[in-house]
Amino acid sequence: MTDERMGDALWVALGRLPRGSGVVFRHYGLARAERQALFARVLKVARRRGLVVVRAGRVPMRGESGVHGGRGYGLRTAPAHDRREAVAAIRAGADALFVSPAFPTRSHPGAPALGPVRFGLLIRGLGVPVIALGGMDARRAKWLRPFGIHGWAAIDAWTR
Repeated sequence: MTDERMGDALWVALGRLPRGSGVVFRHYGLARAERQALFARVLKVARRRGLVVVRAGRVPMRGESGVHGGRGYGLRTAPAHDRREAVAAIRAGADALFVSPAFPTRSHPGAPALGPVRFGLLIRGLGVPVIALGGMDARRAKWLRPFGIHGWAAIDAWTR
Protein backbone atom coordinates (compact mmCIF):
# COMPACT_ATOMS: atom_id res chain seq x y z
CA MET A 1 0.00 0.00 0.00
CA THR A 2 1.36 3.41 -0.87
CA ASP A 3 0.41 6.82 0.43
CA GLU A 4 1.78 10.32 0.79
CA ARG A 5 3.20 9.64 4.29
CA MET A 6 5.87 7.44 2.73
CA GLY A 7 7.75 10.24 1.00
CA ASP A 8 11.01 8.99 -0.47
CA ALA A 9 10.72 5.82 1.62
CA LEU A 10 8.40 4.63 -1.17
CA TRP A 11 11.45 3.84 -3.30
CA VAL A 12 13.11 1.91 -0.47
CA ALA A 13 9.88 -0.05 0.06
CA LEU A 14 9.60 -0.94 -3.63
CA GLY A 15 13.19 -2.17 -3.50
CA ARG A 16 12.44 -4.41 -0.50
CA LEU A 17 9.34 -6.14 -1.88
CA PRO A 18 9.87 -9.74 -2.98
CA ARG A 19 9.50 -10.48 -6.69
CA GLY A 20 5.87 -11.32 -7.50
CA SER A 21 4.51 -9.01 -4.79
CA GLY A 22 1.89 -6.41 -5.47
CA VAL A 23 1.62 -2.69 -4.95
CA VAL A 24 -1.66 -0.90 -4.31
CA PHE A 25 -1.00 2.63 -5.50
CA ARG A 26 -3.04 5.13 -3.49
CA HIS A 27 -1.57 8.66 -3.14
CA TYR A 28 -5.08 10.14 -3.20
CA GLY A 29 -3.99 13.61 -2.09
CA LEU A 30 -1.92 14.39 -5.17
CA ALA A 31 -3.22 16.47 -8.05
CA ARG A 32 -4.16 14.36 -11.07
CA ALA A 33 -1.08 15.15 -13.19
CA GLU A 34 1.29 14.68 -10.24
CA ARG A 35 -0.42 11.40 -9.30
CA GLN A 36 -0.15 10.09 -12.86
CA ALA A 37 3.54 11.04 -13.05
CA LEU A 38 4.30 9.29 -9.76
CA PHE A 39 2.32 6.23 -10.87
CA ALA A 40 4.42 6.06 -14.05
CA ARG A 41 7.63 6.11 -11.96
CA VAL A 42 6.29 3.42 -9.61
CA LEU A 43 5.21 1.30 -12.58
CA LYS A 44 8.68 1.53 -14.15
CA VAL A 45 10.34 0.26 -10.95
CA ALA A 46 7.64 -2.39 -10.47
CA ARG A 47 8.04 -3.81 -13.96
CA ARG A 48 11.81 -3.99 -13.57
CA ARG A 49 11.38 -5.82 -10.24
CA GLY A 50 8.53 -8.15 -11.27
CA LEU A 51 5.83 -6.50 -9.14
CA VAL A 52 2.11 -6.15 -9.92
CA VAL A 53 0.61 -2.66 -9.58
CA VAL A 54 -3.08 -2.00 -9.02
CA ARG A 55 -4.54 1.45 -8.68
CA ALA A 56 -6.87 2.67 -5.96
CA GLY A 57 -9.13 5.62 -6.70
CA ARG A 58 -11.41 6.53 -9.56
CA VAL A 59 -8.92 7.83 -12.11
CA PRO A 60 -7.51 5.07 -14.37
CA MET A 61 -3.73 4.97 -14.73
CA ARG A 62 -1.85 3.94 -17.85
CA GLY A 63 -0.26 0.51 -17.34
CA GLU A 64 -2.20 -0.56 -14.24
CA SER A 65 -2.68 -4.30 -13.76
CA GLY A 66 -5.99 -3.79 -12.05
CA VAL A 67 -7.98 -1.78 -9.57
CA HIS A 68 -8.40 -1.78 -5.80
CA GLY A 69 -11.80 -1.02 -4.34
CA GLY A 70 -13.55 0.06 -7.50
CA ARG A 71 -14.50 -0.73 -11.04
CA GLY A 72 -11.97 -1.39 -13.74
CA TYR A 73 -10.20 -3.96 -15.83
CA GLY A 74 -7.71 -6.62 -14.86
CA LEU A 75 -7.10 -7.78 -11.31
CA ARG A 76 -9.80 -6.55 -8.95
CA THR A 77 -9.00 -6.32 -5.25
CA ALA A 78 -11.23 -4.97 -2.52
CA PRO A 79 -11.04 -3.95 1.11
CA ALA A 80 -13.05 -5.86 3.71
CA HIS A 81 -13.45 -4.96 7.37
CA ASP A 82 -16.16 -7.48 8.23
CA ARG A 83 -17.81 -10.59 6.80
CA ARG A 84 -20.62 -8.61 5.13
CA GLU A 85 -18.14 -6.45 3.21
CA ALA A 86 -16.09 -9.50 2.25
CA VAL A 87 -19.07 -11.38 0.81
CA ALA A 88 -20.34 -8.26 -1.00
CA ALA A 89 -16.91 -7.69 -2.57
CA ILE A 90 -16.71 -11.29 -3.77
CA ARG A 91 -20.21 -11.08 -5.26
CA ALA A 92 -19.15 -7.86 -7.03
CA GLY A 93 -16.24 -9.72 -8.66
CA ALA A 94 -13.23 -9.18 -6.38
CA ASP A 95 -10.35 -11.50 -7.22
CA ALA A 96 -8.69 -10.95 -3.83
CA LEU A 97 -9.50 -9.22 -0.53
CA PHE A 98 -7.45 -6.99 1.76
CA VAL A 99 -8.89 -7.77 5.20
CA SER A 100 -8.22 -5.19 7.89
CA PRO A 101 -7.37 -4.11 10.44
CA ALA A 102 -5.81 -7.38 11.49
CA PHE A 103 -3.89 -5.62 14.30
CA PRO A 104 -3.75 -2.06 15.65
CA THR A 105 -2.36 0.29 13.05
CA ARG A 106 -0.92 3.78 12.91
CA SER A 107 -3.04 4.47 9.82
CA HIS A 108 -6.25 4.23 11.86
CA PRO A 109 -5.38 5.08 15.47
CA GLY A 110 -7.93 3.83 17.96
CA ALA A 111 -9.81 1.70 15.41
CA PRO A 112 -10.71 -1.72 16.85
CA ALA A 113 -8.46 -4.44 15.44
CA LEU A 114 -9.73 -7.89 14.53
CA GLY A 115 -6.95 -9.87 16.19
CA PRO A 116 -6.05 -13.40 15.06
CA VAL A 117 -9.23 -15.20 16.15
CA ARG A 118 -11.77 -12.77 14.67
CA PHE A 119 -9.58 -12.42 11.57
CA GLY A 120 -9.63 -16.20 11.10
CA LEU A 121 -13.40 -16.39 11.56
CA LEU A 122 -13.97 -13.53 9.12
CA ILE A 123 -12.00 -15.13 6.28
CA ARG A 124 -13.05 -18.75 6.78
CA GLY A 125 -14.37 -20.29 3.56
CA LEU A 126 -14.36 -17.09 1.48
CA GLY A 127 -12.89 -18.83 -1.56
CA VAL A 128 -10.66 -15.96 -2.76
CA PRO A 129 -7.10 -15.06 -1.79
CA VAL A 130 -6.98 -12.97 1.39
CA ILE A 131 -4.24 -10.46 2.14
CA ALA A 132 -3.93 -9.35 5.76
CA LEU A 133 -3.62 -5.60 6.34
CA GLY A 134 -3.37 -3.39 9.39
CA GLY A 135 -0.41 -3.43 11.74
CA MET A 136 1.19 -6.17 9.70
CA ASP A 137 4.82 -7.24 9.58
CA ALA A 138 6.54 -10.56 8.85
CA ARG A 139 6.17 -11.77 12.45
CA ARG A 140 2.43 -11.11 12.57
CA ALA A 141 1.98 -12.68 9.14
CA LYS A 142 3.32 -15.93 10.62
CA TRP A 143 0.59 -15.76 13.30
CA LEU A 144 -2.07 -15.58 10.56
CA ARG A 145 -0.59 -18.18 8.19
CA PRO A 146 -2.56 -21.05 9.80
CA PHE A 147 -5.74 -19.32 8.61
CA GLY A 148 -4.60 -19.62 4.99
CA ILE A 149 -3.73 -16.02 4.15
CA HIS A 150 -2.30 -15.50 0.70
CA GLY A 151 -0.03 -12.71 1.91
CA TRP A 152 0.17 -9.51 3.90
CA ALA A 153 0.27 -5.81 3.13
CA ALA A 154 1.69 -2.84 4.97
CA ILE A 155 2.98 0.68 4.76
CA ASP A 156 5.09 1.12 7.87
CA ALA A 157 6.65 -2.37 7.81
CA TRP A 158 8.25 -1.64 4.44
CA THR A 159 9.56 1.81 5.35
CA ARG A 160 11.23 1.13 8.72
